[in-house]
Formats: sequence, C-alpha cells, structure tokens
Amino acid sequence: MSLRKQLRGTGVALVTPFTPDSKVDFNSLGKLLDAIIGGGVEYLVTLGTTGETPTLDKQEKIDIINYTFDKVAGRVPVVVGIGGYNTAELVKDLHSFPLDKAVAVLSASPNYNKPSQEGIYQHYKVLAEESPKPILLYNVPGRTGRNMTAATTLRLAELANIAGMKEASGDMAQCAMILRDRPEDFLVVSGDDALAMAQVACGMDGVISVAANAFPKEFSDMIRLSLQNDFPGAKKINDTLLDAYDLMFLENNPAGVKAFMAEQGLLDNHFRLPVVPLSAELYAKVKGYLGK
Repeated sequence: MSLRKQLRGTGVALVTPFTPDSKVDFNSLGKLLDAIIGGGVEYLVTLGTTGETPTLDKQEKIDIINYTFDKVAGRVPVVVGIGGYNTAELVKDLHSFPLDKAVAVLSASPNYNKPSQEGIYQHYKVLAEESPKPILLYNVPGRTGRNMTAATTLRLAELANIAGMKEASGDMAQCAMILRDRPEDFLVVSGDDALAMAQVACGMDGVISVAANAFPKEFSDMIRLSLQNDFPGAKKINDTLLDAYDLMFLENNPAGVKAFMAEQGLLDNHFRLPVVPLSAELYAKVKGYLGK
C-alpha cells in the first residue's frame, strides 16, 4: 500500500509527558497512546516538534520510539520525527535510531540557519539517499524561519524515497500549487489544525494534528467527513473546536494542548525549559472551554 493511502486521514503529533522531576513519563505516554488510538485516529507521529524534541537527548528519543512501537503493537502506523539543522548528524540518527517498525520519517526543514531553496533541496536529497524509510518533508516556516516554496517541494517530490509532506505554511495559494502539480502517489497533509478542513477540500489527504492529542475522536471524525466530501457534517464538528484551536496556540505549542490534556486526566502539566505552562488567565479559559 502506498503511503498516500496508508496515511490518509488523521495523524497525531504526539506530546511527550514529563514527571514533576522532568523525566519522560512513560506511564502517561502509554495511557495517552491508548486513548488516542481508541479515539479512531489513523496513525501516530512520535518525536515531532510538539513532543518537545529539542529538549530530549538521543537515548530518551530511542527509548520513546521503542516504547511507542511496543505499546502500539501494530494497531496503527507510526511515523518517526527526525529533523534538525545539521544534515550530517541527521544522517547518523537515520542509521542509529530504531526505525524498523516505522512506516516513514517526518523531517522538518532545517531551522535557524535559514538555508536557500537549493540548500533545502540538497539537505533533503541527502536524507532521502540515506534513510532506510521514506521521507516526509515538513514545511513549517513559523518554526524554521524559512519557507520551502512550492517549486522546491515539487522538485523534491520527484526524488526516490521522498513520499510526501506535511505543509504548515498557512499559505493556501502555495498549497494549491503543490496539490495541482504533485505526483499521483505523493502524500500531502495539513500541519494546521484550524485550516485542515479547508485544505482537505482543496485536495489534501488529511492532517498531522496537535489538537487530536486532546480530541482524537472529534477531530478524526471531522477529517473523515471532509475526505468523504461531507463538509456540512465536518463543519458542525469543526465549529465546536475552533475556540480550542485558538487556545492551544495563543501562547505556545505544546503548552496549550497539554493544558487540555491535563484537565482531561491524560498527563501532568509538566514541561522542560524553555517551555513553561500556560498563564493562569489562559489556563482558566481552557477549563472554561471544557466546562470546568
């Protein structure tokens, strides 16, 4: 089965739960994985930026990958995030991380050093040549400081072992150009929860979602209805989530979604610096949204 079919629908960019003493909370991670899979999502993405990966060391990342594979036990596909701004180090990670049970690697465009479009192309070309699993591009200029243009995306889409992308530029015209000209088997999913319904209407294959950590059933139902062209039905669900999307991203991701999850009893509201919990004022609005 092609990745475009296998990863159609809702993927979840998993958070990383922490204990009060800042260790990875595997008990909560297990509870979270069961809740999300039980909510009906199509697949999981571990070690994305929502997982606070810049604050995890290499052994912690390996332990999280292995735990996730063991806990998921084949119930849904798992994508592993391996991204950064040092191409050579990412190649080492691609060869040393346990990827045998992964269906793909999601790799964010290099952040901070702001490469040219040719630099972005050459970076991904090396990753595609070295990766034991198909690469999914990830364009998120709000975090990386550099947009990956439609032309660069489409150029990369022609390379062997680059199977798709998560598009989080928020630029609907750019998305439309990618969707118009992509190869037939090239997966394109949204990286913007609030835009996902509209982007599916434009031809995207689904979404890798932050909100679905807290609302897996509602969000994945909304995306499935959208993929079935039932946009009136999808809109009814999406309208109920609009305020939640706003609250999740006003201050910081994942501080926003973790506040929702803490109130749902899925994890404790702990982070690693430089991420901190939501302000008391915004946290109160999260509780208000949840009727608490």
